[in-house]
Amino acid sequence: MTAFIKETESIQEAVTLINAIDVTKFSRLISRIVQKLHLKGERTFSEEEEEKLQSALSLDRQALTLVLETAAFILEQAVYYNVKPTSLRQQLEAVHLNPEKAEVFTVTWAAAGPELVEKLKHNTFAPKKLEYVGWQLNLQMAQSSRARLKSPSAVLQLGLSNENSEVQENVFLDFNHQELLHFYNQLETVQSQLDTLT
Repeated sequence: MTAFIKETESIQEAVTLINAIDVTKFSRLISRIVQKLHLKGERTFSEEEEEKLQSALSLDRQALTLVLETAAFILEQAVYYNVKPTSLRQQLEAVHLNPEKAEVFTVTWAAAGPELVEKLKHNTFAPKKLEYVGWQLNLQMAQSSRARLKSPSAVLQLGLSNENSEVQENVFLDFNHQELLHFYNQLETVQSQLDTLT
């Protein structure tokens, strides 16, 4: 499986911070994140709880935010890729997370992962939803600088609706043959990832 946790600078920094946290405190932290991960737009911890966490974990606000966001990101990616617990552990250890912390993620994911995947299947991650797709083919036969020109293009019309509004927004995309093929291949990738979730 392709690594979904890339060893970026912020991941490295977060891993260093996570490795320094007491394992029992970290276990409770991950359990709380898993409980709240499916709730759209809701914070995992209140301001007051975050202040208490800062002192309990000996982290400043920025470091705590990085730890919380990274842990949530890892779990969201585990949901997105629907990974097995052993694969999650391997990926976490590949970015140098302590085996004890990787075990916390793995055990939590094994216990709560399937239920979390089911809950998140019904959530909309994006504020806009695709309602309509229309298309049109165009063929440009000439232009002022060239008398004989054969330039086909496809125009896709995407009708998007917003959760908070009844008004439909139309987005028009103009593709040449190569761009359309690339777009199609990306959609195929998205479809195969969706198929793994169902």
